[in-house]
Amino acid sequence: MNTIKFLCIFFVTSLQFTQLKANNLIIKMDTTINNQLTAKESADGWQLLFDGKTLDGWRTFKNQAGSWKAKDGLLCSYTADSGNADLITDNMYENFELDIDWKISAAGNSGILYMVTEDYDATYLSGPEYQLIDDDGFPEKIEDWQKTGANYAMQPPLTKAANKPGEWNTTKIIVNKGHVEHWLNGKKVVEYNLWSNEWQKQKAAGKWKDAAGYAASKKGHIALQSSHSKTESSGICFKNIKLKQL
Repeated sequence: MNTIKFLCIFFVTSLQFTQLKANNLIIKMDTTINNQLTAKESADGWQLLFDGKTLDGWRTFKNQAGSWKAKDGLLCSYTADSGNADLITDNMYENFELDIDWKISAAGNSGILYMVTEDYDATYLSGPEYQLIDDDGFPEKIEDWQKTGANYAMQPPLTKAANKPGEWNTTKIIVNKGHVEHWLNGKKVVEYNLWSNEWQKQKAAGKWKDAAGYAASKKGHIALQSSHSKTESSGICFKNIKLKQL
């Protein structure tokens, strides 16, 4: 490419960028392109659970008041918003692989739950929780079983794999005939077998010993836990929510 042609391309590109910035279109640019399936994903049986624009396919737990927002390609909950019900899928799933991107604010606290039913007063009383939290900046002391990627109050993460608050992370959850894996940013952080003797012993000795419905159902909703940090400005956002039934 000669020098004159290069300078012309540079000038036009710079002019277009300046015009976009002047019209405030950069901030408002639609980011829903993230929330799409590739042709291969569609052929392999993946479903897109969030369209990037609406809450179609989702509702609040027991239809309680909630404050979830779908905007600019993101599905978000903020502590300062009124209403704090968790968000659940309309459909229920048994054996599946769930892929989801998320980012959390400093001091944030949230989670992704699965096999959730509405037979109890809260999502966590039935569904195991993939914990999401600001491991280093949360304002209270947290145990290993409370750290990001843990099966909350059961199995702690095998390794620390979360990015800093404000940065995107990719989570994978696999549930297949009782065998469960938690993945975070390409690393397996938890692996366990539901209803096994070891799992029964852990449950009986821990936080869920009196929760009769905890992981009692083999089929349930996917739930996104609303932001429940004590820091008013904290929040949780999700995108690229994809599920494949196994």
